[in-house]
Amino acid sequence: MTITGTDIDTRTLTLGFSPCPNDTFIFHALVSGLVGAEGLAFRERLEDVETLNRLAGEAVLDVTKVSYGATPHLVRNYVLLRSGGALGRGCGPLVVARQPFTAEELAGKRIAIPGRNTTANLLLRLFAPGAAAGVEMVYSDIMPAVERGDVDAGLIIHESRFTYPQHGLVKVVDLGEWWERTTGLPIPLGGILARRDLGADTIRAVDDAIRRSVEHAFAHPDAWKDYVRAHAQEMDEAVQRQHIDLYVNRFTADLGDEGVRAIHELFARAGAAGIIAEDVPSPFL
Repeated sequence: MTITGTDIDTRTLTLGFSPCPNDTFIFHALVSGLVGAEGLAFRERLEDVETLNRLAGEAVLDVTKVSYGATPHLVRNYVLLRSGGALGRGCGPLVVARQPFTAEELAGKRIAIPGRNTTANLLLRLFAPGAAAGVEMVYSDIMPAVERGDVDAGLIIHESRFTYPQHGLVKVVDLGEWWERTTGLPIPLGGILARRDLGADTIRAVDDAIRRSVEHAFAHPDAWKDYVRAHAQEMDEAVQRQHIDLYVNRFTADLGDEGVRAIHELFARAGAAGIIAEDVPSPFL
């Protein structure tokens, strides 16, 4: 949609991200108009990550957060931005259960997963190739399902890594820890895509605007709190702060060379395992 103003034409782009504290922290300044790009406005759509993966598969949104695990399937229509993503150390998905069991026993378990195309599920498939296809659920439903005994184990993401003991659950394996130990690289969890047909100039402007939105959030620590609180699944402010501190870091403003290497390594391992095509083109502009 284009809105004609007195001096410039403003193009409104749809922007998808999750209601998790790290995403609302990152995008608050952008969607609130505190930072921006000349000639562009943004209309947000907040969905869980697997819904965003699906919408990107249908090329519905102009700019969107997605799982890095889904990105190889989306590069025909989208390019990956350098800002706004979630990479880091000590922040990977966990497999949890009511009672402890060994990682080798995963193959025989019924495991709830937060989506077929999530990075978490890709990591699980790389770690335990013999594991059965998981039971897909919205991520916030996984721990209650494990607690009730509906499934044997759950693959948890986001703030669940802080709260699973409150559900009487124990950690079976930390997939991020495994990734870091075997690759020496940060774990790439989720990134921001922009439609190729926006054009290179607009894509670069969006990338720059998201970077400045991240910088604004760090520089103005009280500005985003109400927005984060309004959308958080976990309402405890201490958990919200833990979540932001864990998932928003130096890679969020810019991937840097190390972040780019981590993404390419994830794709290479998935290709070698036959999970994705081995000749996926570079996702970057």
